Amino acid sequence: MLYVNRASLTLTLIHATTQLEATQTMSTTTTSTTQPPYQSLDPATGEVQETFETATDEQVAAALAAADTAYRAWSDRPISERAEIVSRVAALFGERAKELAELARQEMGKIEGEGVEEAEFCQAIFDFYATRGPELAADQEIPTFTGGTAVVERRPIGTILGIMPWNFPFYQVARFAAPNLVLGNTVILKHAESVPRCALAIVDIMRDAGVPEGVYTNLFATFDQVETMINDPRVQGVSLTGSERAGSVVAGIAGRALKKCVLELGGSDPFIVLDGDVKQLADTAWGFRTYNMGQACNSNKRMMVMEDLYDDFVTELVAKAQSVADPAPLSSRKAAEIVAAQVQDAVDKGATLHAGGVLSEGPDAHYTPAVLTGVTPDMRAYTEELFGPVAVVYKVSNEDEAVELANSSAYGLGGAVFGTDVPRAAAVAQRLESGMVNVNVPAGEGADIPFGGVKRSGFGRELGTLGMEEFVNKRIFVVADS
Repeated sequence: MLYVNRASLTLTLIHATTQLEATQTMSTTTTSTTQPPYQSLDPATGEVQETFETATDEQVAAALAAADTAYRAWSDRPISERAEIVSRVAALFGERAKELAELARQEMGKIEGEGVEEAEFCQAIFDFYATRGPELAADQEIPTFTGGTAVVERRPIGTILGIMPWNFPFYQVARFAAPNLVLGNTVILKHAESVPRCALAIVDIMRDAGVPEGVYTNLFATFDQVETMINDPRVQGVSLTGSERAGSVVAGIAGRALKKCVLELGGSDPFIVLDGDVKQLADTAWGFRTYNMGQACNSNKRMMVMEDLYDDFVTELVAKAQSVADPAPLSSRKAAEIVAAQVQDAVDKGATLHAGGVLSEGPDAHYTPAVLTGVTPDMRAYTEELFGPVAVVYKVSNEDEAVELANSSAYGLGGAVFGTDVPRAAAVAQRLESGMVNVNVPAGEGADIPFGGVKRSGFGRELGTLGMEEFVNKRIFVVADS
């Protein structure tokens, strides 16, 4: 479905101040940046619904102490008991899917059906780890050891800090929290400032499912408090989904503190079309590109189409863009303005805007889905992540040209190749520099499919069997023969 370099140690998180931060949150500057409020604001109208106070330093200290204390008891419980509680978390995500979808619509503009899908995906993720977690965390004997027994144990390590974005306010949390809770780690969650009600809805689910106090804690933390938590010795790791600039800040702080981090950052995924039914290919490309109004890290932000199909492919996309009568809003007015500025920069420098690309007068966050061609390296749209409903199409003459263009990006999250000759398409896909590669499908997705990238898209993996391998002590336990 889804589709530090600093003068001081002050950590700065900013809410989508450039498009590279549109996936959420953290950046660094040498000057002070105002803390964005934790505020529920409807992007369809621009109206503020509710504002929440940030945590006090005393509340942060209490949360750290509670998480550390809870870890001792939580990690000592049999994994079967932890899995049973996580299974109840899964059930509640399913039962409350419509309620959660409405919250996502109110806070970041998500279409109701897509919000329900997101909640149901969370159910699948928690179910996967509740069911498979005990097996994935089981001891692994080293068969070649002599003189006794030797096993690799997978043990929890403590409290993990999660810094999560607004674009999938439930799913991003699920894929981080589910494996850690089953493993026996405790979780502190700093969610995006723009989805506080979504964050609190997750807290309600955890409590109602029987997750003990201190095992899962939501904090409306400030910039400085996030840095304090990363540096605190009771926090053993940090996971961030956000921009590349955010990732560089977090990785720098975590590195100085000798903490493990997992980073899922931006993406500018290629979508290579070799041959096939143009209408069907355009349907697939457009549906994936505009899912969540184009606000997905792994959406197909760059489409490379062979020259014999190119004109018809663009024509099909234009027809689809022109048929959108009532688009959903982007997540915020700032997000819509950033996308509009990137497209306008391209047009000013010679690119062609075939359809869409109209920014509303405000204060709402509507931007009509667009089709853009003729993008060149001197344009922002060529190198920056376009985090909105803009289909950028490139004409290529052969496979080598397509692969060279695909790999020219600093990002390396995912990518897809489409062609009627499957071995040929697979051979092209093998040449892509990315963490996830797909043939004749935009993205392989599921609770059992690991997610993550390379290059400036980050490192580490979430979901699937690999999601249990990040924040775990792979302890070697040897018992000698008597």
